[in-house]
Amino acid sequence: MTPADLSRTVLHAVRRAVDEDALRAPVPARVRVERTRPGGSGDYACAVALQLAGPAALPALEVARILRERVAAEPGVGRVEITGPGFLSFTLDAPAESDRAVLAAVREQGLAYGHGDALRGEIHRFHHAREVRAAVTAQTVRRLLTAQGARVRTTCAEPPDPDWGRLGVTVDAHGTPPVPLTGIRPVPAGATAGELLERLGPDAARWGLLRAAGHDRAALGPELLVQGEANPLFRVRYAHARARALTRGAAALGFTAEPAPYGASPSGPAAHGASPAAQAAQAAQAALTATTAYDAPARPLLDLIADHPGVLLAGARHRAPDRVARQLEAVAHAFFDFHDSCPPLPAGDEKPSAAHRARLAIAEAAGTVLAGGLSLLGIRAPEHL
Repeated sequence: MTPADLSRTVLHAVRRAVDEDALRAPVPARVRVERTRPGGSGDYACAVALQLAGPAALPALEVARILRERVAAEPGVGRVEITGPGFLSFTLDAPAESDRAVLAAVREQGLAYGHGDALRGEIHRFHHAREVRAAVTAQTVRRLLTAQGARVRTTCAEPPDPDWGRLGVTVDAHGTPPVPLTGIRPVPAGATAGELLERLGPDAARWGLLRAAGHDRAALGPELLVQGEANPLFRVRYAHARARALTRGAAALGFTAEPAPYGASPSGPAAHGASPAAQAAQAAQAALTATTAYDAPARPLLDLIADHPGVLLAGARHRAPDRVARQLEAVAHAFFDFHDSCPPLPAGDEKPSAAHRARLAIAEAAGTVLAGGLSLLGIRAPEHL
């Protein structure tokens, strides 16, 4: 069960409680679940009971009890606890199955993983100054909101800079501001779109303009062009390129990340006419080996991949592209830690195994998340770097 699945499950429980007249309150358009904070209980937590307590004219603890009995029986939910004044804390069943569900969602949705309709029906209009950082930020916020189902229109105080198009910026109109986009600190005087493009190119320029929070100074120095791990942009793009290289390497070795029956390794006893008992033992060992791909070394990366949709939604709601940039940096860092601890490709005479297929699936999902996030920021994700 993914965080999005859990959110829908809780929302369904609210609807059931209302339909059954156990709860008299308006059904919210969405329910937010988030990872439990340090010291908390369970895998995820939700404050929907506190949100509904007032409209339902019931104590939050009573609302939580009504919802708990309806969520606890759902597949994938192992345990539901009520903590504090009425928070619901969820412990998911079978973590490996939950991880596989997340990876399947990434594979199915591709670069659109994390997009959704949470903001469907919302209409936003932003107005910004004729300044390069404000223009790029407004255009990126527009991308984030549109990816969550909202409709957005942007306008500029004056006719746009002709060079903005080379940075991927479009403006619907210019003139009187409908809703000013505030809190964006301009770049230093004299740094126009043309100057930034000449000095940094479109990708590094956009990263430099978006990576810092809007009220902070944008870092637009030559470090953005350094081809080394000290440069976060290079690290993110290199992690993506490395993930794609792993897919190509696996294809050359004759295997993919597609799920395969445990015990199907071409080098195992099953390939040599072993007895049923030996084949069963091999299958059990292969299953155990593959499961380790989801254990400690992969945990930070899997958690970040699972959290990606929530980060994109938060970036849209808070008009904060920098949140997406920081998420991509964290994914890249966790990817390399995982890659070094659990190589997805066999080495030497080693044969491809269930563990390699599982690791490759994780690496490919990380690459997809990085490519999709960079796309929302308007930055290219090269296959080779």
